[in-house]
Amino acid sequence: MKNILVPTDFSENCRKAADLGIKMAKLYDAEIHFFHLIHTPVNWVKLDKQKEKRYPETLRLIGAAKAALRELEKRAEKEGLKCVTFLEYQVETTNILRHSGHFDHDFIITGSSGTKGFVRELFGSNAEQIVRKSNEPVIVVKEDAVTFPFRDIVFVSDFFEGMSTAFEQVISIAEKCGAKIHLLHINTESDRNSVVLGLSPIKKFLEKFPQLKNYSMNLYNEKTVEIGINTYLRHNKGDLIAMCTHGNSGFLSMFSKSITEGVANHSMLPVMTFRI
Repeated sequence: MKNILVPTDFSENCRKAADLGIKMAKLYDAEIHFFHLIHTPVNWVKLDKQKEKRYPETLRLIGAAKAALRELEKRAEKEGLKCVTFLEYQVETTNILRHSGHFDHDFIITGSSGTKGFVRELFGSNAEQIVRKSNEPVIVVKEDAVTFPFRDIVFVSDFFEGMSTAFEQVISIAEKCGAKIHLLHINTESDRNSVVLGLSPIKKFLEKFPQLKNYSMNLYNEKTVEIGINTYLRHNKGDLIAMCTHGNSGFLSMFSKSITEGVANHSMLPVMTFRI
């Protein structure tokens, strides 16, 4: 991991995301970028200094944002990190994804306040937009305090084709943190079977990773993936939920609303998604 992007609106959850970004960047000796977007009443980039004075509230917001970004920069630099800050003036999903692609970020880490807040305002009606469109892994930080280094990572999957690359990244994070990976398979009403059959895909999947030793295998029969995750977490430890999304096809597309609106929006733990 060489480059981490932290979009922020300076809210409490985004502050926690910034803390996590700084800690992860330090662990990986990576560069960190903080990115803030301001919605302006006019095209601010083309506005001359005299006309800017017609919008005192916007000028105030820009001044406050620059000061807040500078504080984040100082915090990162205090940890010995290389830090770059960016301030843009139009709220569009494509802006941040274009920015991330231009700088070849390895991770996007941001905060959300559930069905409201930064992710909803910045990326559309819910977190589904950035989760589906980002080519980089996305970590959404929620209400619960973030435990880092992570000690227990819950990897939710169907454990069929196409998960290996994403899981290698999960293993990388787990090894850096000294974390245990809990592999979780949720059987929904349309796919109920015995424990032996339910764990079979996990066992076959693990054959590709003989070096992995610190893990557990878990099977839950529930109506939805979201309910299964919540049931698991009521009885087991977890610092981070990790899952894959196929975008518009495959396993998680069947549960896209449950996963992105349910898990990413309603889980209090940080949620990390990989697009495959």
